[in-house]
Parts: sequence; structure tokens; C-alpha cells
Amino acid sequence: MIRVLLIHDTYLLRMALAALLGREPDLDVFSTSWRGAATAARTTRPDVCVADMDSPDAVECVNLRAGEARTGDGRCPEGGGGERAAARPVLLALTTTGRPGPLRRAYEAGALGYLSKNASPDRLVEGIRHVAKGERYIDETLGFGFLQAAEIPLTRRELSVLSLAAEGASVGEIARSLHLSNGTVRNYMAAITRKTGARNRVDAIRISRGAGWV
Repeated sequence: MIRVLLIHDTYLLRMALAALLGREPDLDVFSTSWRGAATAARTTRPDVCVADMDSPDAVECVNLRAGEARTGDGRCPEGGGGERAAARPVLLALTTTGRPGPLRRAYEAGALGYLSKNASPDRLVEGIRHVAKGERYIDETLGFGFLQAAEIPLTRRELSVLSLAAEGASVGEIARSLHLSNGTVRNYMAAITRKTGARNRVDAIRISRGAGWV
């Protein structure tokens, strides 16, 4: 049995997808929003985390790396003792074609699988089974997105700051969310503005949204 944790912020879609996956005899499915992901991972101890990477909370809330789980900062932790603790969850990232930013974040988080949200349910089930066996799974429709992701001039931390800023978060709110000082956030925003060739923060968000980075 493959234990699957589905992470998606839209309740109706999350529950519908969980119900669909739950019909598979070899999948034991749990679901949560991004803000509840750390707690859910700790209690369910999944083999696979299927995560919507388009959410702004996906930036820092859960950050899986292939073969490893981390704790202490809201990232998907390993479980308690026994065999399940040794089996660390792998990440199957759900992304949108034309948005290289979330794809880049998934790659840097060490995702083992990448699937377009336009894929069929059968492809999702196939992807879960592949990554559960430690096999890489990549949706061929995301190929161009990977090329675009490689050209993003911003670092992962800068993308984190920018994604929260694009959602309307203030400097203080970004600082609290990412555990940074206000001055550090301002320095990141200055670097983002410079790297994107923008006039100011609002212009940087406009440019980045147009390019699909956030």
C-alpha cells in the first residue's frame, strides 16, 4: 500500500482528487492544505507527497528533497521510529504549463516527479506509482517549461519573497513568513527589482507574472 499525502489549497478540488485517488486499491490517501502540510506529514508519514506547486504557500511551507525529509521550518518531516521513519516521502509536483517559476521551485526542492495539472487522472496514478518506487516521472508537456525555468534570473529565496509580495504581503508579513528581518526582505526586493529590470516592486511583480515566474 502506498501512503499518499495530497497537498492542495482549494478544498473542493482537494477533496474531489482525494476521492478519485482513493478508489485505487493500492493507494491510501490523505489530504491537507499547504498550511497544514507539516502536521499532516508528521501524523500520516506518507510515501509520496503530491503537491500543487502553484500555491504561494508552497514556497517555504514544505520543501522536500529527493531521499530526505527535513523538520523545524514547516517542511515535510520524517516520522517517528520504526520502518516508516526510514522511508522518507518523495515529492510529485503538480504544476501549470506556462508557469516556470513553480516548476523551478519544485526542481530545487528535489521533486522526483513532475506532472501538468492538465494531465489525466490515470497519468497522476501512474506518476504516484513510479515515484513511490524511486523512479523519476516527468510529464513530456512540461519540457519547454524546464527550459524556461533554467533561464529565471532569480534565486529560490528571491522567488519566495516575490511570490509572497505578488499575493499582497507587506515587508513585515514576508519577513515573518520566511523568518527573515525586514531589512533582509527589502534587500531581496531591491535585488529582484534590479534583476528583472523593473522600476519598482509593483513593476517587478508585473514582469514576473507575465513571465510565469510567480
